[in-house]
Amino acid sequence: MRLPLSSMRRRGPGLAGFAALIAAIVVAPLLALVGVAFSASSVAGDERLGALGHLLVTVLPGYTVQTLMLVVLVVLLVLLLGVGSAWLVAAFEFPGRRVLEVGLILPLAMPAFVMAYVYTDVLDTSGPLQSVLRQWLGWEVGDYWFPQVRSLPGAALFLALALYPYVYMLARSAFIDRNPSMAEAARSLGLSPLRVWWQVTWPVARPSVAAGVALVTMETLADFGTVSFFAIDTFSAGIYRAWQSMGDRVTAAQLALVLLLIVIGLVRLEHHHRGRMAFHARGLRPAERSMLEGRAAVLAWLACSVPVVFGFLLPCGLLLRSWWLDGAGIDPRLAQWLMNTATLSGLAVVITVPCALAVAYALRISGARWLSAAARLSGFGYAVPGVVMGVGLLAVLTAWDRGPGEFTGMMFGGTLLAVVYAYCARFFAVAQQGLEAALQRISPSMDASARSLGCSPMQVLVRVHWPLLRVSLATAALLVFVDCLKELPATLVLRPFNMDTLAVVSYQFASDERLAQAALPALLIVLASLLPVLLLARTFAQWQGMRYDSDSAGA
Repeated sequence: MRLPLSSMRRRGPGLAGFAALIAAIVVAPLLALVGVAFSASSVAGDERLGALGHLLVTVLPGYTVQTLMLVVLVVLLVLLLGVGSAWLVAAFEFPGRRVLEVGLILPLAMPAFVMAYVYTDVLDTSGPLQSVLRQWLGWEVGDYWFPQVRSLPGAALFLALALYPYVYMLARSAFIDRNPSMAEAARSLGLSPLRVWWQVTWPVARPSVAAGVALVTMETLADFGTVSFFAIDTFSAGIYRAWQSMGDRVTAAQLALVLLLIVIGLVRLEHHHRGRMAFHARGLRPAERSMLEGRAAVLAWLACSVPVVFGFLLPCGLLLRSWWLDGAGIDPRLAQWLMNTATLSGLAVVITVPCALAVAYALRISGARWLSAAARLSGFGYAVPGVVMGVGLLAVLTAWDRGPGEFTGMMFGGTLLAVVYAYCARFFAVAQQGLEAALQRISPSMDASARSLGCSPMQVLVRVHWPLLRVSLATAALLVFVDCLKELPATLVLRPFNMDTLAVVSYQFASDERLAQAALPALLIVLASLLPVLLLARTFAQWQGMRYDSDSAGA
C-alpha cells in the first residue's frame, strides 16, 4: 500500500525532492569518473581514445587476469567454507554446534589485510615457523619447499577466510528454511542422500548462495590492503598506483571506469540470475537435525572449527603475541589515531543515517518510479571499491575548487570532509537498505490512521515510526561506523596530511615490516568490529525463530 503525496506536493518538492538531492550527491563521484577519464584538459582530441587503447594493450590484460584469478580462487574457497559449514550446523547436531554457529560469523570482524600481515609475519622465510623448522631439522634456506605466502593463492586464502561469513549466513538461513517433506518424498522415491541434497536441497539454497557470492566478489574487487601488501597487480592496486605513485589522474580514472563497468555488470548479472532462480520451499516447521556421534561428530566439529580458528582466534592470538613479546608498548600517538578514526566514522554516521532514513521514508510514502530509481542508484556506492570512490570524489572536489572560489576549495579539498563524503557515499546503502527493511515491517495502516487524524508525513515519522525504528537506527549506525572504521583505500587517497586512522597506520606499519607496532591498532579495529558482528548473529537467530513462530501461528 502506497500513501499519496498530495500534502507534500502542495508544499513543493518536500521529502521526495530532498531524497532525490541526496541520491544525486551520493552518485556524483561515480558520474565524475566519466568526465575525468575523457578529460579534454589532460588528453586532447583523438588522443583520448588512443590513451585508453594504450591501456588496453599494456596494463589492462595483466590487471584483468590477476583480478579474475583472484576472484575465482576466493569464490571457490568461500563456497567450500561457507556452504560446507552452513550445511553442517543447519542439518546436524554435534557437540559444540551452538557455539560454532555463532563463532563462524566472527571472521567478519577481522579485516583481510590484517590477517595477511599476521600470517605473513609467521609463515614467511624469516618468520618463527620456518626458523624453528630449520633449527630442528638442520636445514638451510633453499633446502626445502614451503608454500609461498606472498602470492595470489595466499591473498585468496586470507580474503576467503575473512569473507566466507557472507555466504555462510545466507546459506545457513536457506538450509534451515528447507522443506523437510520434499527431502522425505525424494528419499521415498529411492534417491540416495547425496542425490537428495544435490537435486532437492541445493536448488532451493542456490539463490541465497548466489547473493552471498556476489557480495564476496564485490568485496574482493574492492580489496586494496591485501593485494597491495602482496604486490598483486589487480585493478584496485593499479588505480591507486597510477594516482598516487605516477600522479596520472586520467589513467587512474580510466582504470577506475573500467572496474566500475565490471562491477555494474556483475551487479546486473547477479540480479538477473537470482531473479531466474526464485524458489519457494520453506515448510511450516524447521527441518530436524540429525544427531552425529563418534567419528562423524568429531569431523563435523573440526570442519566448522577450522574457519573460526584460522579466520579469527589464531590471528587475534598472533597479534597479541607480537605486540606483547616484541615490547611495542602503547604508541603515544594512539590516542590521536583513535580520535581521528572516531571523528571521521562518527561524522559519517551522523550524516549517513539521517539521510538514509529520509530516502527510505520517501520511498515508503511515494510510488514515484523516478524516486525508486534514484534510491537504487544511490545504494550502488557499496558495490564500488573505495579507491574508485576516492578517485571520483577527488574529481568532484577538484571541480568544486575551481568553481565557487579559493576559500571553499580550501575548505573542502583535501580535508576530513572529503573523507567523510567518501564514507557516506560508499556506505550509504548499508543504512538505507536496513532502514527500508525496517519500515517494510511496519504496517501501512498505522500511517493511514495517523494521517486520518491530521498528522503530516513528518509527524507520522516522528510520532509513529521513530519509536519502532530506534533499534534499527542504532544497528544501521553501528554497521556504518564499523565499515568506516575498516575502510582503507578511500582514506589513503583522501585523508588530510598527518591525519591517520587505525586502518591507515596498521597498513603503513605492516608495509614497513613493523608488525609489533601494527598489532595494537589492528586489534582495536577487530575489537570495535566485534560488537556489530555479535549483534548481527543475535538478530539473525531471533529473526529465524520469529519466522517459524509466525508461520506456526498462521497455520
